[in-house]
Amino acid sequence: MDDQVKAALRKWPNVPACRGWLGLDARGDWYMRDAAVQVAGAFPQAKGSRIQHDKLIAFIWRNYEADAQGAWFFQNGPQRVYVELEAAPWVWRLQARADGTVQALAPLGEDVAISEAWLDEAGRLFLLSPRGLGLVHSLDMLIAADALEQGQWPAPGTLTFAALRARFGYQLHPIPA
Repeated sequence: MDDQVKAALRKWPNVPACRGWLGLDARGDWYMRDAAVQVAGAFPQAKGSRIQHDKLIAFIWRNYEADAQGAWFFQNGPQRVYVELEAAPWVWRLQARADGTVQALAPLGEDVAISEAWLDEAGRLFLLSPRGLGLVHSLDMLIAADALEQGQWPAPGTLTFAALRARFGYQLHPIPA
């Protein structure tokens, strides 16, 4: 978490949290969901406006965490902004390296180690890393198939999407405590 965010939390510790205003889709894109979008429907059916400002996106990712109940949030200064998730709290991008290995990358480009792989009933590939469970970006599925065929990651198990969420303890639509 950024130092300026920690300082804001110390200065204003009792700012109410907000819900419904920020969404993360299955391709790793962030969406602002104003009041009109929220009235139009739940995320991801009514997504809102895609955030395109690179520095804002990086700020969100640096200050993105989960609470004890598995609700993911962006700590925006003193205010906790709970995130509506389409599929998973992380979306991994994959990169084929010159040596033939495949590396999973976090949203800001950091390497992530993969310890487990899971397929859901829709054929989506989820990978577990020390950061948590993430969905493989749809554009990277061919690279993922190569990594699995070469035995670079554990063979994927199968779980329904609901069972994945329960096993890895994350909420798609954060519920107030």
